[in-house]
Order: sequence, then structure tokens, then C-alpha cells
Amino acid sequence: MLDIGSMTPEEIAVRLTEMGQPAYRAGQIFRWIHSGTGSFDKMTDLPAALRQELEKKFVIYSIKIDKKLVSPGDNTVKYLYRLHDGETVESVVMHYKHGSSVCISSQVGCKMGCGFCATGLGGFTRNLTASEMLAQIMAAKKDLSIDINHAVLMGMGEPLDNFEALSRFLTLVSHPQGLAISRRHISVSTCGLVDGIYKLMETKPQCTLSVSLHAPDDELRSRLMPVNRRWNIKELLDACRRFTKETGRRVSFEYALIKDLNDAEEQAVRLAALLRGMKAHLNLIPMNAVKETPYRKSDRKRIMCFFKVLTNAGINVTIRRTLGADIGASCGQLRGKSPNNTDI
Repeated sequence: MLDIGSMTPEEIAVRLTEMGQPAYRAGQIFRWIHSGTGSFDKMTDLPAALRQELEKKFVIYSIKIDKKLVSPGDNTVKYLYRLHDGETVESVVMHYKHGSSVCISSQVGCKMGCGFCATGLGGFTRNLTASEMLAQIMAAKKDLSIDINHAVLMGMGEPLDNFEALSRFLTLVSHPQGLAISRRHISVSTCGLVDGIYKLMETKPQCTLSVSLHAPDDELRSRLMPVNRRWNIKELLDACRRFTKETGRRVSFEYALIKDLNDAEEQAVRLAALLRGMKAHLNLIPMNAVKETPYRKSDRKRIMCFFKVLTNAGINVTIRRTLGADIGASCGQLRGKSPNNTDI
């Protein structure tokens, strides 16, 4: 059956016309789906006969909250969602002064194999559909009874490795009849798939590109992130500069500070040299330790020294506020503890 939740109103209208139905019904169906309605039976302004016909031809991929953790410190909420096929993914809702932001997953597992990441420990299972990506936002919005006005694709998986679904998601999530989240309030994260950056650039996405850097030189980055063996730092930064030039959007770089590995003062100097002159923002992230890896969080003194070197070099840099650390809010940690996930 066809995944109607991944269709635009125009695509739904074409299908309805083929069924002998008026095209205007497409807008009704689209609004129902994007309000979180997971059943055609509940679309009460549609004729009963049409609802039955839709049930035979289409599927609405629903997700269920399998586990929910709430941080008593900052009210960050972490969800483990169970998908229609029994697989699980994670999502995190974070609250800021400017509103609520949701971090969603784009794949079940991940192929990238970054050495410090919990998500990749269980390997890759499958891509998510655009509708499954949207459903994570709708489920959180409904459960918490809040408006969500920012979305980041920094959860499980590599978004640019699921490019078709990502492109469709960006179209749907910003649709005025749907969730209507501005693309300027959406960040797409990548570990450094240079070909994907160029493909995204061509679509003029108007979203923020967020690049996981985590090292100031190729030798270390290749150890931490196998993708660097395919596209080195120079190739990656060239793509980022081109992205900014073509889209007018600055790039955000993520740098997780790992104790005694990438947090030395001289490494901050090299990092500043790499980023100087770019229209970019650098997020320093106190690393969330994953017990299955040898990497640990830098101490505060080294973090502040690293930050000061970058600031003095004129780099636009912030230290990311750690949210949800007490509930294991970093990607892959909750899924790995689920008793139904024996692959981890």
C-alpha cells in the first residue's frame, strides 16, 4: 500500500482523481494526517465510503511511545518510539527561551561508524520514510501539548544518506497546511557526506547545515570518523563554503570535546585556522560519554581554555548548554538499553 503520509496535497489529489473523488478532499486528508491522526476512520468530515476505500489503498505509518524519560533538571524529554515494523528510534524535545525544539532521527541505526557515537554500535537497519520523520514531531507535540517551532535532524542516522526522504520531509514539514515549521528553523546535520551537501545545496533548502567536525586534522578525524577517509577536511570545508555562497545560509560546525584527544590548546589554534574567514558558527559540545567507547568528556578547565583560544582568534563560537544528560539524551543511548533491541 502507498504511504500517504509522505505525499503532498497535490500528490494526494492526483490519487483521489484516479479514484473518481474530488481533488479538494486532498487538503482535508493532508490536514488530518499532519494533525497526528493515524486512522482514516477518525477523518470524520470524509464520507464513510471514501474512508473505507482509503483504508484499502493507503497506509498511515504510525509510531508509538515505547519509553519516555523527563529530565527533572531542565524538562528535556527523551522518547523511544516504536515503528510499525517493531524497530525503534529516538527523539528529544528541548525547551529554550525562543521555544521548543525537537531532535529527530532519520534512520534506524547508522552506517557511518563514528567511534564515539552510540547510534552506530548496533549497525544500520533501514531508512525512515518522510512520514516517519514527521510522526516523531507530531507524537511529541501531541504528548506534551506544546507548539514545536524548531526541528533538528541530529538524532539517529545520517540525514544526507537518506536524501530522498529528507527532501520530501523538508517539503512537508514546512507546508502551510501541515506543521508549518519554517525551514529557517530547521537544521540538517551531517558527518561530512560531501556529495550530499552539494545535492542539498542544489535544492536551495533555506535550512541550516550542521556539520560534525570533531577534529582539526585529517589524521585524527579519520580515526574518529571513517567518512573522512572518503572526503577529507579540505573537501568538506570547500563544500561548506560553496553551500554558504549558493544559499546565503551559514554553516554550523559541531565539535565534541573529548578528553585528552581533541581538546588541547594547540588543536584549538589549528581549528581556528581552518574556520577563519568562513560564514560559520562553531558549537563546542561537552561530550556525552558512551560506556561502550573509551572516550570521555573534557574537564571544564580544558573546555574554557579551548573556547578562549577560539574567541581570541575571532571565531564565532559558543559552548552548547548540556540538556538531558541525566536521562541519557545523546543519540542511541536509550535505544541501546531497550530490552527488545538485542543487537546492541
